[in-house]
Order: sequence, then structure tokens, then C-alpha cells
Amino acid sequence: MFEEADNFADLFRGGLPYYLLITLPILIICSSNPVLAASEFGVQRMSQYDVHGVPYGCRASALNLEAKSLYTWQTSRHCVLTRLQDMTIDHFREIRAKAGGLVVLLPEDTTALSLEDKQHIHLLEQAMMMQDVPIPVYFSKFDPKLDVIIDEVTRTTVRNHKQNAPKRESALSEIFGSISANGYQVVVSGASHAINKQSKIPIIQGELAPTKPSKTLDGEGKLPLIIVTAHLDTFGLTNARQANADVAVLLTLVELFSKLHASIPKYRLMFLVSESGVLLNFQGMKKWLDSNLDENVQIQHAEFVVCLDTVGKLLANDNIYMHVSKPPKEGTSMNSFYKTLRTVAQRYGNVTVEGVHKKINLADTLLAWEHERFSMKRMPAFTISNVKSHKDPLRNTIFEDDTTEEQLEALEGNVKIIAEALASHIYNVPADDGSAGEIFTGSMAITREHILPWLHIRSTQQNNDLKYAFEKYLRNVKLTYEKPDAREPDFMLYDDRDALLNIYNVKPAIFDLFLTFMICLYLTSIYFAIFHFPKLYGFVCRMTVVKTKVN
Repeated sequence: MFEEADNFADLFRGGLPYYLLITLPILIICSSNPVLAASEFGVQRMSQYDVHGVPYGCRASALNLEAKSLYTWQTSRHCVLTRLQDMTIDHFREIRAKAGGLVVLLPEDTTALSLEDKQHIHLLEQAMMMQDVPIPVYFSKFDPKLDVIIDEVTRTTVRNHKQNAPKRESALSEIFGSISANGYQVVVSGASHAINKQSKIPIIQGELAPTKPSKTLDGEGKLPLIIVTAHLDTFGLTNARQANADVAVLLTLVELFSKLHASIPKYRLMFLVSESGVLLNFQGMKKWLDSNLDENVQIQHAEFVVCLDTVGKLLANDNIYMHVSKPPKEGTSMNSFYKTLRTVAQRYGNVTVEGVHKKINLADTLLAWEHERFSMKRMPAFTISNVKSHKDPLRNTIFEDDTTEEQLEALEGNVKIIAEALASHIYNVPADDGSAGEIFTGSMAITREHILPWLHIRSTQQNNDLKYAFEKYLRNVKLTYEKPDAREPDFMLYDDRDALLNIYNVKPAIFDLFLTFMICLYLTSIYFAIFHFPKLYGFVCRMTVVKTKVN
């Protein structure tokens, strides 16, 4: 046993173990524990989809890069960490072309932002969606911890860019500042950008029709048909949609007219909801028309089609716009409804109804409005909207500009106008006759309580609320799905699973260089101290002897 102890002691007679005993504690102290300096956030990848073979949205998902601010990033090895309201369109274009990734912190409450900030966010949102983005882009809901991290990443830059700074720091202090500063490593896990093999667009339809066949005045056995449509937006900049006001208006109309139609049916009312809007070029409605138009002759001869798009926005002008591809001729049902709509709107807050004519440009890949799908089939159709231009970014936004109470106020007014105008046309009640009064009054009065349950209706792929609502009030309810063609798909969706963003507190790369230099310098000094130990020992002895003699 003692012999083993002697052999073990022999190991310490060389020089190498002394180096280890000195350097190992230094390396242990200098090494950081990434687990103790990690923060985790739930994020969503920017939407990715294809329309007619043209790619849109984010095309990548892997992310493991050093975090930099909006003002300090330089290369594709950097991931930009910023707030949405701080980024401009020019910033995004430069990041898209040169950076390695982008993580955006969304505002805590967009309704509290100024009008200028809201407009800026909507324009930026539209610019981001109208092109393909080759780098991974993630969005995080507002989180105070992530907000603090963004402040820390940008603190040095903000300090250096202050206009009232007394003087610029020296180069040496800048070097020591960069060495002592903390950096962040951004890692995203759980993300995917694979093709969703279950891509499909739900289309649901139902109608209000008499239980017994009725004859019109000309003796025909079928009632005239009016079609009301809306699209349910299931994604935008991310897959997190907010309220679907257009579908809420349609379902409110369904509930209202179901009470009238049971007693005095004058028309057949068909309601359609497709879960594909302007971003997917209204592919759901295209599929429905291709499948039903040739089989159902009465659909071909519908009196007119009412499309609801971006209804329920509190805008400065408080106007309602009726968009058409071809101005309605005098004496037609569509022209009659337009006049009725204008007259009714004057009774509710002096709202102005304005007609907007835009021809269909067949050279464009994407259509402007949903009614153009019907107009291309030579069906009289128009869109009712609160926005004047099809390029208005409010049509695609995932952000709420108005509070729920403000949105309900706008919806209540618009539903009253549309419902009264439609009822006046159906039941031949003169809208300009003051003695006729309102149709939806008393127990049938339109209130916010009627609209609120439908405001946050979700996709039929997530729950059956929309289907149950149709089955409750309508007959002949039918739910179909459009799937992309295997060879030449008109559209393609991709996985949009939520991901985890991990941000690790790390030292910058220059700190590793500095630490390596200091360790080498320290080991070199130790080496020379040991190599010249006899001289050092003699020097210490002489100093000791001299001090002893003096004493």
C-alpha cells in the first residue's frame, strides 16, 4: 500500500501536474453555465405558403446565431433582435438580404398605439407578406423578459448614438467595454417548414328556403336566389388570427333572416363561407364555383352575389364602399339594391355609400376582390367593404386597431345598414318611405350581444362552431374541402407549428480571444518562473540573509 503511495507521489515530481493544478481552477472559474443564463420564449414562425407556384412568406426555420440589435448586426452570422414598431421597411429589406435570422417582439397592445404607429405596422406587415423571405423569421408575443434582452442588446448602440454625448470614448475603453460586455445566442427548436400534406381549404354552405315549394308571380316553381359570401381568414403574418368580423356579420345576418324567412319567404338566401381570402387568391370560392355552377342552373341565374370583405372597421370617413367589376345597369336588381343601400345608410349616422368600379385585370396573378370570381363567371356580384382600395393593408392584418367595444360599435352600425337594405329589397319595402320604419326592431333589434358570439369564430379544422351555427339556422348545409392538385397545385400550405426560442447569455467572441491571450501569458510566466527557479530561489535567499544581518 505504501509502495503504491510512493508511486503516486512520483507523479508530482514532474512539471506538468503543477500546470494542471494552476490552470484547471482558472478554466473552471472562467467557464459559464449556459443553463443558468438561458431564457425560453414561445414564438411563431412567419407564415409560409405558395399561390400558383409563387412562394410567399418565410422559407427557413433553423436558427442558431449570435443576437444583435437592429443597428449593430453586420453579417449572416447574426440574428437581429428587435421590436416590430422599431423596424422600417428598409430595415426589413436589408435584413432579408444579408442577415441570418430575425426575431420580432410584437407590441403589447396595438390598440394603444398612435395612428401613425398603427399605419407604420400595417405597411410593414404588408411588405413582409408580399414576397418570399429566405431567412427564418419568428414573432413573439410581448414578454417583459424579451423586452429587457432587446434593451440590453441595443444599449451600447443607443449610448453611442446619443446626440448630446459629451465626447467619444477612447479606443482602449471601447476594447475593454466589448470584452466585458455580455452577448446572447439565439436558438430555435421545434420549428419546421415542411409541406403540409394535409393542406385543404374548407368551404361551408347553407340556405334559407321555404319548407314547401312556392311559386313566383310568373308561375315558376322556384324563388329567386341571392348569395351572401364571406371568407374566414385563418392566417396572416403568422397563423394567429384575431377577430373575423366578416364572418361575424354573415352569421348575424343568418340569425336575423332565419326568423323572418320562416313566415314570409320571398327569396332563397344562400350563405357561403370559404376559409381562403386574398392571400390564397380566393381559391375556395373558385373551387366551389367550378363544382356547383354547371350542376345548379339557379346559381347561374342568381339575382346578385353579396361579398363581405373588411366590414367593421372604425375609419375616419365612416364610409361604406360597394366594389364592382362592372357598373350595374339601370333597372337591374343590383342597381336597385345599391340605391336602397345608399338610402338606408343615410338613416344611420348619415353614412355615405360610394360605388367603386375596378375592372378585372386578367394579367394579374392575384385577384383584388372575391366578387371577381363570380364576375368572371358572368354573375352579377359586388363587395361591401369599409376600405376603398383593394391594396389597403387593413385587409390582411393580424393586429387589432380597435378595442372589442369599438369594433362591436362599428359592426353594429354596418350590420343594421346591410340587413335593413337586404330586407327592404327582399320584401319590397321602400327604403325612402319614412312611414315604413325599420324592419329589425323590438325583439329582432340588432344589438352587440347578437354579434359578439360570432366575433371570434374559428376554422372548421379547429372546432365545429361554424358548422353548428350553419346547421342551427340553415338547411341543406354542406361542408366540402378543396385540396391542391398533386401535379400543378394552385396553392400549398406549410407546417406552422409553434416553436421554442432559447436565448443564452454568452460572452462575445473577442472575450475568448482575450481569455486565450491571458491564459497563455499566465502559463508563460509560470513556465519561466519554474524554469528559472534556482535563480529565483537564490534571489529570495539573498534578500532574506540581507534582512537578517541588518536586524
